[in-house]
Amino acid sequence: MPYEPPPELAGLTLAEIAEQVSARNLPPVEDWAPQASGTSNMRIAADGVWFHDGDPIRRQAMVRAFSGLLTRDENGQHWLVTPFEKLTIEVDDAAFIATDVVETAGSLAFRLNTDELVIAGPDNPLTARGNADTPSLYLGVRRRLEARLNRSTYQQLAEIALDRGDGWTVSSQNARFSMVPA
Repeated sequence: MPYEPPPELAGLTLAEIAEQVSARNLPPVEDWAPQASGTSNMRIAADGVWFHDGDPIRRQAMVRAFSGLLTRDENGQHWLVTPFEKLTIEVDDAAFIATDVVETAGSLAFRLNTDELVIAGPDNPLTARGNADTPSLYLGVRRRLEARLNRSTYQQLAEIALDRGDGWTVSSQNARFSMVPA
């Protein structure tokens, strides 16, 4: 069955976005206890490109499949987890890149470079890092994984914040987030 990416964010209601989010059937990696561990020889570059043995993974379907197996432990190590093995994966910055954002019904919905949709809120917070001159924004995705907002998505979010007149803050799912690093 061919892959169909979710529709454009701007054309979806919050209910439709929530339906897309819940329809993503992710493997239950947190329930698995693999006995073997090792290295995957994979890396996710800061620009979101995935590599294996130094070569880019060109098939987006493979990237989407691997992304569902990702987790990050409390020490910040990223892992690819299957029921049989747990393999380290090098991540230069964040596991994902947020490539689009839309505000709808008081919530902020983001599209990731893997076409996954994430609604910001208490379970998926926005965090500002860096400094006031060069801030970076990160969205909590799942399993301690994050998505860094790319430049255009950051700009979209800044326009939302400025349109609201709340300074450099945004709200989503009854949670408030600063766009300025503390």
